[in-house]
Amino acid sequence: MVKSENIPVEIEREARNLRKELNYHIYRYYSLDDPVISDSEYDQLFRKLKEIEETCPGLITPDSPTQRVGPPPAEGFRHVRHRGVMLSLDNAFNENELRAFAHRVARGLGEGAGEVEYVCELKMDGTAVALTYENGYLTRGATRGDGEVGEDITSSLRTVNAIPLQLIADEAPELIEVAGEVYLPDESFSSLNKLRLEKGEDPFANPRNAAAGSLRQLDPAVTAGRNLSMVTFAMAYSTDPVPETQWELLSYLGDLGFRTGRNSRKVSSIDEAFEFCMEWAVRRDGLDYEIDGVVIKVNSRRQQEILGATSKSPRWAIAWKFPPEEKTTTVVDIQVGVGRTGTLTPVAVLEPVRIAGSTVSHATLHNEDEAKRKDVRVGDTVLVHKAGDVIPEIVKVIKGKRKGNENPFEMPKYCPACGSLAERVEGEAATRCTNIACPAQTFERILHFAGRGAMDIEGMGDVTVSELLSRGFISDVGDIFSLEPQQLYELPGFKDKSVENLMGAIELARKRPLWRLLHGLGVRHVGSHMAKAITSRYHSIDDLLRANGEELLEIDGVGPRIAESVVFFFSRQENKLVIDKLRSAGVNLTDESIEQDADLLNGRSFVLTGTLEGFSREEATGLIEKFGGRVTSSVSGKTDYVLAGAGPGSKLEKARSLGVKIISEGEFREMIER
Repeated sequence: MVKSENIPVEIEREARNLRKELNYHIYRYYSLDDPVISDSEYDQLFRKLKEIEETCPGLITPDSPTQRVGPPPAEGFRHVRHRGVMLSLDNAFNENELRAFAHRVARGLGEGAGEVEYVCELKMDGTAVALTYENGYLTRGATRGDGEVGEDITSSLRTVNAIPLQLIADEAPELIEVAGEVYLPDESFSSLNKLRLEKGEDPFANPRNAAAGSLRQLDPAVTAGRNLSMVTFAMAYSTDPVPETQWELLSYLGDLGFRTGRNSRKVSSIDEAFEFCMEWAVRRDGLDYEIDGVVIKVNSRRQQEILGATSKSPRWAIAWKFPPEEKTTTVVDIQVGVGRTGTLTPVAVLEPVRIAGSTVSHATLHNEDEAKRKDVRVGDTVLVHKAGDVIPEIVKVIKGKRKGNENPFEMPKYCPACGSLAERVEGEAATRCTNIACPAQTFERILHFAGRGAMDIEGMGDVTVSELLSRGFISDVGDIFSLEPQQLYELPGFKDKSVENLMGAIELARKRPLWRLLHGLGVRHVGSHMAKAITSRYHSIDDLLRANGEELLEIDGVGPRIAESVVFFFSRQENKLVIDKLRSAGVNLTDESIEQDADLLNGRSFVLTGTLEGFSREEATGLIEKFGGRVTSSVSGKTDYVLAGAGPGSKLEKARSLGVKIISEGEFREMIER
């Protein structure tokens, strides 16, 4: 093979031109749906480039179309922090809720804001990802994860033809992070499921699950065969100026080479936005991919910044969900499940029926009161839909079809899993098993602890947990970290690689942040968001063991119910024994860096604007959080500091108008280096 330094100039030039031409045609085909050459002509160009690269491997570049499936299968996915937080959207399910959103926008902008323009975009039913480009080249792709930290799936995303490996603009930003939705077209979904059935594998329930599963393949060659596509609709970070409106942003993203929504529309009022929603509720079946609603965004970026965001969702955007598709089916059985907190939940087992892109065979009845209110009985014909196009729900019983032999549901007096007394506390809707050692509760608690939102122990799913419990290898979450490889070899299907992977995942879990551990322990009413809030005040499990209700109530968002639940959990002897096991196994029970440094910024809130010279936004955010501060996306009267870099946006003007202190990068360094 010819070495790079001996490659003739004309061959180098030809390879460069072929790469550029092929990437342009990929953009025309996958991003614009408007090819200008035939498939056979494209194939000829591709083969020519491949022949040159095989002869002169020194000419292979990361953006070459031949490299979309390059690296070998990965060992696992590392966690990466997004440069911009990927927030979720609030939902509107009817016209009144959509208009309420518009009223909130008007109230947030205040008098004199004038008419508000909106941009309506079809809501793809796929999986959200973030893409990072440096000097025009794709350097990283990640899952949404918890919005702040996702999994690095760059190798898989490189196989998606709608994702450019190199931006086509002549002057691309030095650094840019964009967000979008990867989805599976209907035809590809049908072909994939047909192939899985032929192989004796279970079909995917819906295109959304298929897309998510395809991206998390360790072997990118598998992902490449799934024919995924992507629509890009947001920019989380850029070193270049950001377009002033969402409508201009979509055009800008298209100019960079991204596929954007073909059917998006700019409208001048919420009335027109609602008309767009109703139009696509009818037209959605004519698309070759699944959508589950319309995303409506305030068009002006300046207005977006004024409106800001909550900790979970932007105040300037909302997802209008299509009215749920409804089907009739039969109740085959009513079973009662037991959750990790001992709650007994009645679930209707249904004759399988296809609704909104997936097969539905179960629908929760929530609790005893709800089951009685709907009066669902075995043998009933029922009307079923998916609440928010996601959660199966029985709308009503068609009582006219009853035959007279259906019996009303009664909540069992004893736990169906362990036979212990089931008790309903006065004033609560839930009926609970009174046995803390109930095997069903233990199973659910361990699954929750190992889940991706908590300790993220890859490979510890329901089958593995069930096997470990049945063999007596574990009895609670504290035992996970004492598992030995020889025990895992006894589990069905576990061989060298799977044992190595699970032991490695357990080892990684020992070092998880304190908030993940708190969330994983399963304290009632404490989700991931609340766990972060609590651990910003309490920097170790030992602190929480000593916590009292009055102190907890001082934390923003903590009410009497949460405070009482936390105190109760850490007062129970059985929970203290589990914590002792975790301590002995070397699990992280404290964040030492936070303990040492958290008092420095003492809960002060920061907003970042402009480009910092010495830090990336990710690094600045990490430092602020390390020293006990917090970063928010919008300026308000409660903001303590605005950290301003070069080329600040409208956040700077808002800070001045509100009298919020503005600091330079140098002043910030002085604060954290004292």
